[in-house]
Amino acid sequence: MKKILPIIFIIFVTFSAQAESRLNKILSSGELRVGTTGDWNPMTVKDPSSNEYKGFDIDVVKELAKDMGVTLILVPTEWKTLVSGITSDKYDLSTSASLSAKRALATGYTDSYFTYATVPLVSKKNLSKFKDWKDLNKKNIKIAVTLGTVQEKMAKEFFPKATIISVEAPARDYQEVLAGRADGHITSNIEASTLVKTYDQLAIVPISAGKKPTPLAWLIKQDDQVWINYVNHWIELKKASGFFNDLMKKYGLKNL
Repeated sequence: MKKILPIIFIIFVTFSAQAESRLNKILSSGELRVGTTGDWNPMTVKDPSSNEYKGFDIDVVKELAKDMGVTLILVPTEWKTLVSGITSDKYDLSTSASLSAKRALATGYTDSYFTYATVPLVSKKNLSKFKDWKDLNKKNIKIAVTLGTVQEKMAKEFFPKATIISVEAPARDYQEVLAGRADGHITSNIEASTLVKTYDQLAIVPISAGKKPTPLAWLIKQDDQVWINYVNHWIELKKASGFFNDLMKKYGLKNL
């Protein structure tokens, strides 16, 4: 009898976890809520005229919702509130975010499906002044960052001699460079390639190498292992099927 009781307790806890899991709540409600900033081209972009979202990440979460047989609900959020949106149950997961030890203290991450590197951008007319990272790390240089992003922390590390200018969403760091209020900014190589196509005034500094190769993943509730397991299994299945590779080709992205 003493051996049976622990087994019964384990079975009870397992079924209880499954019943309380976000996975079952999503299936019951018929809605998958995804938090997204809409300001990271080409991952998630909000069209101000229609308020519709598009991009690599949006295509991915649409596929997840389709496979789950539920309706996708995109919830607007900002980088500075990305984690709190998970912990306060505003959404079930986020679109991709950089893996960060600080974020991981409060929220979980899914498996990664993409890795990027960080690169600096400047005004094209000033490109001759900047040949590598060290040229941006000077007292008279202003580096713009978007508040709450991983790049904000990186900029302080990369450019201790420069002046760091933090702007709050919906404003973006690259807009400060376009307006001439900053000399440069840093972002992922994936966004950088899109920005220089969109804005002819911007140019990527011809650096020797990108910094901080960083995996991307979705933020997810860290104490819901049932939900985490489901999403991770789904990601692995989509990797094996070639879904992510096809999507990278569509958006002209290259995984590191």
